[in-house]
Amino acid sequence: MVDEPRPAHEVRTGACDIGTRLELFVDRFLIDRLDGLELRLHHPRPAGVAMRLDRPWEGIVCGYITVIRDGPRYLMYYRGRPSTSRRDASAEAEEVTCVALSPDAVNWTRPNLGLYEVAGTRENNVILTEPKAVTHNFAPFLDRRPGVAAAERFKAFGGTQGLFGYVSEDGIHWRPVRDGPLIREGAFDSQNVGFWSETEGCYLCYFRTWKQVGGVGYRWISRTTSKDFLNWTPPEEMSFGGAPPEHLYINQTQPYFRAPHIYIGTAARFHPGRRALSDEQVKTLDLDNPRNYAGLKEDTSDAVLLTSRGGSRYDRTFLESFIRPGPDLRNWVARSNYPALGVVPTGPREMSVYVGRHYGQPSIHVERMTLRTDGFTSVHAPYAGGELVTRPLTFAGRELVINFESSAAGGVRVEIQEADGQPVAGRSLADCLEMIGDEIDRVVRWRGGADVGELAGRPVRLRFVMRDADLYSLRFR
Repeated sequence: MVDEPRPAHEVRTGACDIGTRLELFVDRFLIDRLDGLELRLHHPRPAGVAMRLDRPWEGIVCGYITVIRDGPRYLMYYRGRPSTSRRDASAEAEEVTCVALSPDAVNWTRPNLGLYEVAGTRENNVILTEPKAVTHNFAPFLDRRPGVAAAERFKAFGGTQGLFGYVSEDGIHWRPVRDGPLIREGAFDSQNVGFWSETEGCYLCYFRTWKQVGGVGYRWISRTTSKDFLNWTPPEEMSFGGAPPEHLYINQTQPYFRAPHIYIGTAARFHPGRRALSDEQVKTLDLDNPRNYAGLKEDTSDAVLLTSRGGSRYDRTFLESFIRPGPDLRNWVARSNYPALGVVPTGPREMSVYVGRHYGQPSIHVERMTLRTDGFTSVHAPYAGGELVTRPLTFAGRELVINFESSAAGGVRVEIQEADGQPVAGRSLADCLEMIGDEIDRVVRWRGGADVGELAGRPVRLRFVMRDADLYSLRFR
C-alpha cells in the first residue's frame, strides 16, 4: 500500500457527512486508526469465457471493451480489426465497432443487425464502420444525468486525433453530435472514457496523455469536465499520491454502481520491454507465427485498481496487481489482460468484470471474472483480532448495515462513540451483539435494539472490533 497508517495518537478533526450512502474501504477516507488490522486487496475469480472473438469482422486484436447494464439487458461493445498489419485507425486496418447482447451478463450473443456489409456479409453485429479514427476506440456510456433527452440516452467518445462525441437512443444506432472533435488536447490512442457524475454535477472524461517523469515518458491519465457534453475544460493531469510512475494504458474509470460518489478504475498496467516468456515457450506457443500480432513476446501487462472521489486525484491504495495474467502462458504477452470498462451486478452477492485474454492470437477471447458485491477490498482482521476506528462522521437513517464475512471462530462488534471517543450509552462494545456469518446487508444490533436514529446528524465515530473477519462496506439506512 502507498499510504502508511497514521500514528495511533493522531486525531482527525471535522466530521464528514455520509448521509445514507454506501461507503467502501477502497481508501482511507473513513479510517482514523487501524490497530492489528489491514486493508486487503481482493482478486476477481475466473468465471469462464464470455465471448470468443472468432468472426471474420473481429480478428485477433479485438479490444477496448465496454460492458453496460441498461435495465434488463447488458451490452458489450468492442473493436473488431481483421487486418493487423496496417497502421492503427487506418482504412486498411478495417476497424469496426461491434456490440453483443445478454440478458444476464453471462451468456452473450451477436445480434444480426444488418446495418453494414463487412467481410462480405450484412449478417453481423457491427454498429459503426466509419470514421476509422472513431471505430478504433469507440467507448460508450449510459448517460445518467437527470432529464437527459431520450434520443441522447447513450453517449460515446472515439477518435485518435481528438475525441469525437456520439449519441444514441438505443445503444445501437449512433450519430455524431458535432463535425469536429469535442476534446483536442491529448494523445488519444487508447480507450478514453466518460460518464455523468452526480457528485460533481458534470460530465467527466478520462483519457490518455503522456508525462515526463525523471526524463522518462509514461502513458498517463488526464481528465476534463463539461456541463453540456459539448464544451470541455482544459485537461488536468491526474495525480496518484505517492505511487511510483507506471504506464497506465487504459484507465476504465466509472462510478461504482452501488456508491456512485466513488469512481473505480480497473486500469491496464503496461510493461514495455519486460519479457516473461523464454525462447522455448515462444516456440511452443508459436507466437512468432505471422498469423499472430507482431511483437507479442516482448511486453507484459496486468491490471491495477484505481479509485477516486472526484477531482484530479486517484488513490493507489494498492500497488499490487488486481488482475494477474495467471498460469495461462498465452496471457503473458503484449497487451493481454486489459479489463473492459464496466463493473456490473450479476447477482445479489456477485458482480462481474471482463478481461481480454490471448491478445494477438487466434484464441483471443473475453473472460468473465467475479467478485463479491462491494468486494474490491476489505478491512481484514487476522485470528489475533484488532480494531478500526473511523474519523468523526454524521449520518442519516436509523440502522447501521454492514457487508462482512467471518470464520466460525471470528466475528465483528461495533461501538458507536462520541466524536471525542467516549462510548455512546447503550451503543458500547459490551452492548453490541457479535456478528458472525457471511452477509451483504447485516443490520448491527445492540442489546437495546438496532435503531440509532436519535444519533442521526450528530458527529460520532464507529469502532469495529474484529477477529478472523473481513469488512467490505457500511451504510446507514
